Amino acid sequence: MSSGLSSSWTSDDYKQVDLDRARDYAKSADLTGLDVSNFNLFQADAIWPFFERLRKDSPVHYHADSRYGPYWSITKHSHLKEIDSDNQRFSSTRSITIQDPLGVASDTGRGSENDIDTSSFIAMDAPKHDQQRRVVSPVVAPPNLAKMEDLIRSRVIEILEGLPVDEEFNWVDRVSIELTTQMLATLFDFPFEERRKLTFWSDVATGGPRSGLVNSWDEAREALNDCLASFQTLWADRSNEAHEGFDLVTMLAQNSETKDMPPQQFLSTLLLLIIGGNDTTRNSISGGVLALNQFPDQYEKLRANAKLIPNMVAEIIRWQTPLAHMRRTALEDVEFHGKTIRKGDKVVMWYISGNRDEEVFENADKLIIDRKNARQHVSFGFGLHRCMGNRLAEMQLRVLWEEIQKRFHKVEVTGAPKRTPSNFVKGYTHLPVRLHRL
Repeated sequence: MSSGLSSSWTSDDYKQVDLDRARDYAKSADLTGLDVSNFNLFQADAIWPFFERLRKDSPVHYHADSRYGPYWSITKHSHLKEIDSDNQRFSSTRSITIQDPLGVASDTGRGSENDIDTSSFIAMDAPKHDQQRRVVSPVVAPPNLAKMEDLIRSRVIEILEGLPVDEEFNWVDRVSIELTTQMLATLFDFPFEERRKLTFWSDVATGGPRSGLVNSWDEAREALNDCLASFQTLWADRSNEAHEGFDLVTMLAQNSETKDMPPQQFLSTLLLLIIGGNDTTRNSISGGVLALNQFPDQYEKLRANAKLIPNMVAEIIRWQTPLAHMRRTALEDVEFHGKTIRKGDKVVMWYISGNRDEEVFENADKLIIDRKNARQHVSFGFGLHRCMGNRLAEMQLRVLWEEIQKRFHKVEVTGAPKRTPSNFVKGYTHLPVRLHRL
């Protein structure tokens, strides 16, 4: 391990990081050495001092030497919105994450850990993005969501009533994953008894070998090929116009804009929809329980006034920020707040930092369930690529907390969470809890 705080950290430093060490290092380190892409910082929940330093001293920050190659960090709330809404100069087509797929040449010539394609509509620019998004957006449009609320509530009740009381269990597995996979199975009309495959494929796609579910990227590709094969069977059954259905696969298989998409693009689109439907809701469900335990005064506030739940949902999503970043690629040289971003440069929009921007959110590190501007968070993105399933995520969280408050005095966190080893998905693999009845 390096001894001087002002020198750049080694890989061993990042592996052994904790919040106190990160705070000491971030305060005094040379800005050029700050690499906020290191996933160990996220897994240790030690990323916050790094982003605080960048927002203060270098909100548009260039790091030349990361495992993902050189990249720009955008860390302030207002700057994120500028980049996210500037589709003329910043493109989504190369990749939506800091990591390039293999076969996409980087300016450094570095390879990537994987070659999983990202050619879904989120990784497209207008007009192609708009055409494909319109195909699937009706399933999460307000009229359909209104019809789904009773189903969501019945499933929430069934899950909660099946939980042990006064006994420790893993909230992530029993509640967060179970609720989101049930809803994903509904959205895809996927075989309900096989619904856990959806979470498996999502975790493999975002984490690869670090997910602990596969041992190599070769195994990850094999798993995702299984995903493609499963959905191609559904596609074949539903592509005939005589088939009637209001699920995502049917919409893709029968619409003229998408019915001829090649298999790899179909897989990428599926993964986008699975990850979007899984990670945002799942990790906000877990993050909300953790946050209310970290800030017990807010739990008391909730118990005193259940009408705060809708606003609390927005605040949980801000505090958690279930997807830590999105990425754009500069289409031309851009002068941006005193820095020159060159054509082809990788630009990472750190939503996780924008949601803790003290210029926008007072006491930004704290969960405040009646925060007046909670809905100004950027967790769902901004502009063209704003998450189309945001209302569904909010509805699931609202209904869940309404039903929790009818049954339990407290969902008590009984130990430290295990966090996802990722700089993209900000989530949890384990959260031990104990329920206390009213």
